[in-house]
Amino acid sequence: MRKIALDVGDKTIGVALSDELGITGQGLTTIERVGIRKDCGKVMDLIREYDCDTVVIGLPLNLNGTDSVQTEKVRVFRTMLENKMRSTGMQKVNVVWQDERFTTVMAERVLIDADVSRKKRKDVIDKQAAVIIMQSYLDSQR
Repeated sequence: MRKIALDVGDKTIGVALSDELGITGQGLTTIERVGIRKDCGKVMDLIREYDCDTVVIGLPLNLNGTDSVQTEKVRVFRTMLENKMRSTGMQKVNVVWQDERFTTVMAERVLIDADVSRKKRKDVIDKQAAVIIMQSYLDSQR
């Protein structure tokens, strides 16, 4: 079964999907944030559409491993997502954390190396960060 990875930000949620064998992650989409309930609904639609058994959420810790302001926002998002999934019969979908320190920096580097323009990088950076979160998770499972 596939896994879905989320890079949850204030304005957007980057989304990546694993292949069916759980070997590689590919960028799927970027969700524009409109409100936590609707955002969770969009994520749940993707979970159903791609028949995912696991949601991997990037945990934005400070470099020293402590929580940041964004960490708490992402924890609230996860709680809301889990509650909505439980209330709609999706409680069997596993939700896990993946350390996302440096993912945005790595995503930026990948896009620069691929000679992606600054404007285009802004449009795809969150999706690329979700790919890195996904790949880190998949690699840790082997």
